[in-house]
Amino acid sequence: MKMFNTFFSLRRTNEIADRESALKAYNLTLSHQTTRNLSSEGNSTHNEIQEVDTYLNLYVYIGIVVAMFITTISRGFVFFMLAVKAGETLHNLMFARILRASMAFFDTNPVGRVLNRFSKDTGQIDDHLPFVLFDFIQSALVTGGVVVVACIINPWVFIPVVPLLVIFFIVRRYYVQTSRSVKRLEGTTRSPVFSHLSATLQGLHTIRAMHMEQQLTAEFDAHQDLHTEAWFLFLTTSRWLAIRLDCLCTTFITCVVYCSVLASDAMDPGFVGLSVVYTMNLMGLFQWSVRQSIEVENQMIAVERVLQYTRLPIEADLESKPGQKPPDTWPSSGSLQAKGVSLRYSPSAPFVLKDINFDIHGGEKIGIVGRTGAGKSSLITALFRLAEPEGELTIDGISIHSMGLHDLRKVISIIPQDPVLFTGSVRRNLDPFEEYSDSQLWRALEEVQLKEAITTHPDNLYMEVNEGGSNFSAGQRQLMCLARAVLGNTRILLIDEATANVDPITDELIQQTIRDKFKTCTVLTIAHRLHTIIDSDRIMVLDAGKLVEMGTPTHLLSLGKKGWFYSMVEQLGKTELEQLTEIASRGQHSYSCKPSVTKSVTHFVPETVTPGGGDEIQAANTSSDERNLVSPGKRNKTGVDNTAFTIDSTRL
Repeated sequence: MKMFNTFFSLRRTNEIADRESALKAYNLTLSHQTTRNLSSEGNSTHNEIQEVDTYLNLYVYIGIVVAMFITTISRGFVFFMLAVKAGETLHNLMFARILRASMAFFDTNPVGRVLNRFSKDTGQIDDHLPFVLFDFIQSALVTGGVVVVACIINPWVFIPVVPLLVIFFIVRRYYVQTSRSVKRLEGTTRSPVFSHLSATLQGLHTIRAMHMEQQLTAEFDAHQDLHTEAWFLFLTTSRWLAIRLDCLCTTFITCVVYCSVLASDAMDPGFVGLSVVYTMNLMGLFQWSVRQSIEVENQMIAVERVLQYTRLPIEADLESKPGQKPPDTWPSSGSLQAKGVSLRYSPSAPFVLKDINFDIHGGEKIGIVGRTGAGKSSLITALFRLAEPEGELTIDGISIHSMGLHDLRKVISIIPQDPVLFTGSVRRNLDPFEEYSDSQLWRALEEVQLKEAITTHPDNLYMEVNEGGSNFSAGQRQLMCLARAVLGNTRILLIDEATANVDPITDELIQQTIRDKFKTCTVLTIAHRLHTIIDSDRIMVLDAGKLVEMGTPTHLLSLGKKGWFYSMVEQLGKTELEQLTEIASRGQHSYSCKPSVTKSVTHFVPETVTPGGGDEIQAANTSSDERNLVSPGKRNKTGVDNTAFTIDSTRL
């Protein structure tokens, strides 16, 4: 029994041992398999994480590239849209100011200077300034970034940066002052080139006729040489700056390399290489950014010149203020009164009209004579308010200062000394605002004896007019302007030496047309030939801006050598004196005045006044036939309602 128990016990022990061994082997196998599985799962997870990181980085890079692309396109688009808008705004402001500028501005500024603002300066604002400003902003930011990176990598670099910046600003300031002055000089010397070229083109026929080509060419070469000298001086100053900027950049690179060598033990070699490479690229970039910054300032000179024209003084209000607009029937008679009228073209300029006093009745024909510079055309300037006159000047009792320029200028017509024809058709020249029918235009041409010349052309009224009317003679151009006047409907007509540049036959034709078609109009004629105004109702004699005589031709001639008008007629010769005296005596006018000088101011008072009133003023020394006549203001109350060309600034 014991043996059985012992055997059974040993067998049991062996079974347990075998079972434990098998269990250990199983556990070992299971552990190994588990370890293999866990290791495989870890590698798979790691690979998945790496794959996710790769795609994430790729997406980030793609997003950055897309964002940079969109930002770059948007930056350029927005910047240049703003630049175009700014240029357009400056141009429109300057153009609007030029249209409203006073005549004094055009008297003191040649056409070439104005064209220079609209061509060269505006072109720089539109074409050059946006690109230069864009490059400056971009290169300046990159340059600043390079310096900041170098200072962050090696703080010792910051020490030489400070004195180099001080030197840089000193050099730049000195160059900018010189460059701006030279650039302004270049712009100033460019204007005479444009002015001379414009004047040469306008007077090309005269230059060729007088064989003045060589002289004009020499003058143009002189202007061009002066401009070229200024331009090469500007290029020389640019070279001066380039040398000094290269020296500064070389010094900065040397400092960066030296500081990197000193701190090589404490710095990563990659960072050292990065800073050196960045600073090596700084030489060209820094010079470019500085050049562009200075170029921006130089280009801003064009903006400065344009802004000067946006602040030009302008004329008075175009429209009348509420309650001050003249009635629709004004002027009914066309009478003119002046009391103490003086005129000068600018506050610092001398007076060209000095204390003018006169009273012109409606329908009178007044001749205005005087030597060159006497103030004849300035009187017309005062009537149109091309320059603001001082004193009181009224039309039919209403002051011209109380109304807008549109209301004033549309009731006054003028036939200028230099006829103006536009490029276009004959119809366009006669009726630029298309207010009249073809029959009215033909009637006006017939009255000035131009109908035959126009009908011979196959296009008739649509015949092309060349620039300045070069395909018409001087007399035909003046007759065309007279036809414009015939088409109008005003009570006041001003004639500024309209026959000074035409032959005597055309002169007589114009005078006859004016006498026939403008009977009831108040006509003021500035005369170049005394024959033109000898049959006027009265004559005004101006000298040095003063009204020295005013009266009928007969009375003024009767004053003899002490009279101003008599002296002018006497200079023409004895024969002319007798002829003009005979013509004046046949006119038989009766209104005359004599000047009375008080405190150096010339006033005109009637010599003898009839009980009937101020309209029948007679001279005491006139003949009995003249004393029986009424004043011109009482005559010519019948007849055709004459017309004249109206200057309507509301449509210009």
